[in-house]
Amino acid sequence: MTGAGADPEAGPAREFVVEADGGSRGNPGPAGYGAVVLDAATGETLAEAAEYLGVVTNNVAEYRGLVAGLRAARELDPDATVRVRMDSKLVVEQMSGRWKIKHPDMKPLAAEAARVFPPGRVTYEWIPRAENKHADRLANEAMDAGARGERWSPSTSTADLDTGRSAGGRTATDGGARAGSGTGAGTGAASAARTGAPGAARPPAEPTVPAEPTMPAEPTTPAEPTAPGATGSAADPTAAPGASASDTAGTRGAEADAGPPAARGDATGTPGPAGGRGAGAVEGQAAVGGARSASGGSAVRGGAGAAGPAGPEAGPRPDAASQAAAGSGAPGSAGSSTTSQAAASADVRAARTVASPGWGPPDMGAPATFVLLRHGETPLTPQKRFSGSGGSDPSLSAAGREQAEKVAASLARRGTVQAIVASPLARTRETAGIVAARLGLEVAVEDGLRETDFGAWEGLTFGEVRERYPDDLNAWLSSPDAEPTGGGESFAATGARVAATRDRLVAAYAGRTVLLVSHVTPIKTFVRLALGAPPESLFRMELSAASLSAVAYYADGGASVRLFNDTSHLR
Repeated sequence: MTGAGADPEAGPAREFVVEADGGSRGNPGPAGYGAVVLDAATGETLAEAAEYLGVVTNNVAEYRGLVAGLRAARELDPDATVRVRMDSKLVVEQMSGRWKIKHPDMKPLAAEAARVFPPGRVTYEWIPRAENKHADRLANEAMDAGARGERWSPSTSTADLDTGRSAGGRTATDGGARAGSGTGAGTGAASAARTGAPGAARPPAEPTVPAEPTMPAEPTTPAEPTAPGATGSAADPTAAPGASASDTAGTRGAEADAGPPAARGDATGTPGPAGGRGAGAVEGQAAVGGARSASGGSAVRGGAGAAGPAGPEAGPRPDAASQAAAGSGAPGSAGSSTTSQAAASADVRAARTVASPGWGPPDMGAPATFVLLRHGETPLTPQKRFSGSGGSDPSLSAAGREQAEKVAASLARRGTVQAIVASPLARTRETAGIVAARLGLEVAVEDGLRETDFGAWEGLTFGEVRERYPDDLNAWLSSPDAEPTGGGESFAATGARVAATRDRLVAAYAGRTVLLVSHVTPIKTFVRLALGAPPESLFRMELSAASLSAVAYYADGGASVRLFNDTSHLR
């Protein structure tokens, strides 16, 4: 069988076997996927892919592995036919069209998988977990790397060797799908320690029972249109929730701008305009973050092409004991201190807390979670000057860049962030770029996240504004409809803008965790709107430079503030 548009003289299309798996240590918990592409005729390993996903469910990780495996196969030959083999009964039955897809998190993933190859070119087969060891090893390697705050690297992977699939001399079995040359003989026990005992990485899977308790599967119900064979709708924001992130890859490393003014009560230790405390660093709970790669780590083997994108080298491989510790959820490598292990463990607990479904009914699915990051300091921040969207747009200071690096390291350790969206101002784009470089993500720019325009007050201290424009300042402090001198933006206008931005982003990133890099007034407004608090509450919140807050938005329209002004990562 040849693919559409294939050269008739080129012979029959190649046939690949894709084996994929995903696991979650907690369900939801720190998760990862693995996928391998095999030559169906020889059983040779052609490509591998693995990625740490942060905190997601077991089923989401399995679907992510499927998508990665299909994409790796398509890169090798877009005209190929593919036989997918997985130990997830749920994914196999849903993608085969025999079970209905009910869970909102699964629908866009299933539609994404169905679009990789034309309908009819992919078949699905369930296999026992014992026959899916290669993909399982890769998934565990990715989770182990994530526990160490690293990205999976094909150069340090031993999954191919551990399962007896090295580059040479193998005998194809089961129609060429399984290779067994014995090259990995004697490595089974050691590999179990290195990869953290894959069989224990996830809750035990029964072939006939879905692993996700909140996602009932109906074997006798016809599949929905988003099941395999459906093309999906490009206009559906849930079909490709992160699509906008790829449009602004060039925003990394851009100039950054200045910090918010004392007048909003956001300068450390400075009285706010309404007599409230300034935005001194208030230590909050540990925040969430993420280490989601834009493409995941992948490697093409056997001369099939150049190596695919891969994360930074993980360095020397830890010994078996430390790898086993990572496999069981304990962070760090050999020789890591008890303090660092405890800190990483706290990071994971905090991430799971923010990612948990809260009090909402389970059938609502995962919320859209906005992790709100205020940019790092600029030269104007310690001077406590108004710095909005109508001023000089300064870059980060040296202290601000250091803050951004610290928050990036913290987010990489903790997991969950799947996309990054930033205000168009320089200070937020630079902060976002530093974080994105660490997480392997791109940055999308959203104008609605910009700071308020403070008109003629830009660059002035609160005292200077009171001296020069006392009546205008008093009006501004008394009414959200009052504008700063010179036609700046009122808090009411900022609130309307942020609310519209919130609605767009919730629709675009349904069920996902997104880092929004913004400013004091917009972040406080997100929190105020989630709480249903009055506009004057803006003057009663403290928000430090490079602090993290989090708000979750549910399908029924409800919102939950999960975190506010966390600066623990800066200590």
